[in-house]
Amino acid sequence: MSKLNHQISLLELIQILSAHRQHIILNLHKLKEDYQRTGIKRVKGVRDINGDLISPSLQTDDIYASDFVQMGVFAINRNTATINMLVKRKVKLLKSEDNTPIIEVAGLLAHDLDNFNNYTIVKDGKVHVSALNIKISNKKVFDLLQSKGVILADKFEFDCEYQIQLDNLPLVPVNINFGNIDGLFTQLAEIKVITSILSACLRHQSELFVSNQVEELKQHYLSKNLYLNFPTTQEYSDPIDSHISHKIEFGNQDILNLSKLYAANQFLGRRYEVYDQETGEIFLKPTLEMVLNQNTAFRQKAISARMKLTKVDDLMKPIFDDFLGININGKVGEILSKVGEHNLALLLYTQHANKSVNKEDLIEAMTTAYKKLAAYVEQIYQENISPMVFYIGSTGLLPNKIPATALTADQLAVKYPHLQFSKNEQSGTFFEVGNTIISIYPQTEYYSKKSLAVS
Repeated sequence: MSKLNHQISLLELIQILSAHRQHIILNLHKLKEDYQRTGIKRVKGVRDINGDLISPSLQTDDIYASDFVQMGVFAINRNTATINMLVKRKVKLLKSEDNTPIIEVAGLLAHDLDNFNNYTIVKDGKVHVSALNIKISNKKVFDLLQSKGVILADKFEFDCEYQIQLDNLPLVPVNINFGNIDGLFTQLAEIKVITSILSACLRHQSELFVSNQVEELKQHYLSKNLYLNFPTTQEYSDPIDSHISHKIEFGNQDILNLSKLYAANQFLGRRYEVYDQETGEIFLKPTLEMVLNQNTAFRQKAISARMKLTKVDDLMKPIFDDFLGININGKVGEILSKVGEHNLALLLYTQHANKSVNKEDLIEAMTTAYKKLAAYVEQIYQENISPMVFYIGSTGLLPNKIPATALTADQLAVKYPHLQFSKNEQSGTFFEVGNTIISIYPQTEYYSKKSLAVS
């Protein structure tokens, strides 16, 4: 192993680049020159009944014509040894037919929007981008990268382009520290239930915009968060290939992983009836957005003989009961208190007491709670889970500090008969660590074979 490999790992380098990204610009043109796509190529537009592509009525154009962009934001995948870099570019919105600029949308200036593209740096434990070409505006950042051996130049020059090799670095530090994961799954599962409920409630709502503004944004391919969101469809011309990726999940003896949880509206339809308090009419296709309607009420649905209740029901139902006011048990307030958010719980309990609650206040409280919970979950993953997932995915081993015996799906099912396994999970390997179960199982991923840069 070279001296360079003793100095820093790729994971540590990514952390440095992330911490000092405001002082680093990236040569995106050079990155795209030999970038290999890791997924199915998609193009903007939709297909008609004949399969012909109908392009969007609007398009974007870069505001700044430059090879360089601000260093991207790095994210470790939550389930694989994959690191993605999200790059942001300033764009303007144009009419596709004649390139006429769109100046204003829904009362907002639309000349300064952001376009986002993801580039995979590490894929399934293998370096996917061999090098990054950068410029640095801060000498202290240059000195730091130089001291780590990833920049070999002797002298700092702000207008000099430096190449950082990634493919000669070890992926993980030798002395990597892992956070404690014991007991985290239940906490994450409960938060996921709440965030799923809030997301469903807010699907067409905004704390900033009224409904017709949201609709106009949508017509211009803008989300209520002002993110560009063009429809895309698969590119038919590129040949498709596949490879096996190994997915790493966390669960416990009751629920194998978070993907076993029902989507919020799905669980609403499974366990509850939603009806109009004035007419008694039962809504056939209820959604959680109806929580925001004054005359809508909720009640438990009778359990049919065909319905099989599971541990997922046991986890989700007390949270739904409390949120909907069917059985007020304090569960929602308990979960929200983890992020110091009390306003939403107070408004919900006021509403359940048949007292008037302002709809805009409720939407604002839901939005704030959602953002705080999402940030809290992200912090848990960054500190406790993602480093371990990356280590397992890149080395194929559990950390030495975690003694556990490998089990097959059949062996685990004997110990915990109520666990549910998908087809892929039935081929997996499982490790029991305290009350946590770590799953490693194969899944097929598809990608476009043709080597094209991401636009």
